[in-house]
Amino acid sequence: MAVYRIVEVGDPVLKEKARRVPRITPNVLKLLDNMADTMYEAKGVGLAAPQVGVSKRIAVVDVGHGLVELINPVIVHKEGMETDVEGCLSIPGLKGEVPRYVKVKVRALNREGKEVEYEGEGLLARAFQHEIDHLDGILFTDKAQNLTKIKRGF
Repeated sequence: MAVYRIVEVGDPVLKEKARRVPRITPNVLKLLDNMADTMYEAKGVGLAAPQVGVSKRIAVVDVGHGLVELINPVIVHKEGMETDVEGCLSIPGLKGEVPRYVKVKVRALNREGKEVEYEGEGLLARAFQHEIDHLDGILFTDKAQNLTKIKRGF
């Protein structure tokens, strides 16, 4: 298990458009594994490679139904809109209301290099869109309304 440091807002990698992954290599597989470990350790529901300082189009998501690994993901279908509260591991202490599609279909490569499609609704759809935005250099704060500080208590 390897846990990466999550880069925070202000790091230029978060505003870059991440590079496509041309082929699945042992380094890509190691990155996927370590990103999953990092996401779980941070108690997040998604993590994009730029959030660990790597400008590659790779993301991992788990909203409670198992790990989804996405390499070069694209949204191929979307429908409905709703606004809900989001936060981000790269922007600790802040939340905001973000409009997102209610349902999306995402096409990506899996760790074997095979093309796969995932349909997401609700939180899964929101997580897919949030992480794909990261791959395009877009932070949730770029789209959010009513940004507020998260109160931390014991």
